[in-house]
Amino acid sequence: MLIAEDLLLLVLDDEKGTLASSWVQQSLGGAILTELVMLGSVQVVPKSGLTPAKAMAVPGKRPEDPILAAAYDSLTAKPLAAKNAVTNLGKGLHEALAARLCDRNILKRRDEKILGLFPRTTWPAADSTHENAVRGQLVAVLVQGAAPDARTGPLIALLSSIDFAHKVVDTRPVGASAVKKRAKEIARGDWAAKGVKDAMDEVVAVMTAVMVSTTVATTTT
Repeated sequence: MLIAEDLLLLVLDDEKGTLASSWVQQSLGGAILTELVMLGSVQVVPKSGLTPAKAMAVPGKRPEDPILAAAYDSLTAKPLAAKNAVTNLGKGLHEALAARLCDRNILKRRDEKILGLFPRTTWPAADSTHENAVRGQLVAVLVQGAAPDARTGPLIALLSSIDFAHKVVDTRPVGASAVKKRAKEIARGDWAAKGVKDAMDEVVAVMTAVMVSTTVATTTT
């Protein structure tokens, strides 16, 4: 399972099959970029002066997973500023990931029409076993104070970047504010190797900027 797949399962409403966050495209793109860096398939060259951080494919390191391979190929063809990579890699991704999760009988596809006119596809849960296991790992880290590992660290950082970490676990033992604080600490933490941390820093910065700009646009219209 990809980190992006775990993220998608967490932001999908299990019964309705609809997305519970407005920033899914960028967060999924960030998950793909992070996983490529973790595999050594992509490196993020840090910002230097006025030159922004850049995401570049590492020659000869094409991953086997089809979705990761497609992202790798796109960065091989054209290296991108990290902030653009986060957005571009996320385009159309939630549908592709959801379809794959349907093939594994984790989600089910539901095609319907709103008011009998407007087509909509939703992805309710078919089998929540894996998602529940992921939530259990997140509870251990966010609520019980366990150290994050190579998968839960990036996942929590991504959830924190869209202000969603407190929505995927039962916060009652410690409170939502404590879970939010813990998630932010993990997003800033030193659980990852430098290359991965550089990538995560870029992803979190992009998500923060997107959320701020969207909020400003909403409140001024």
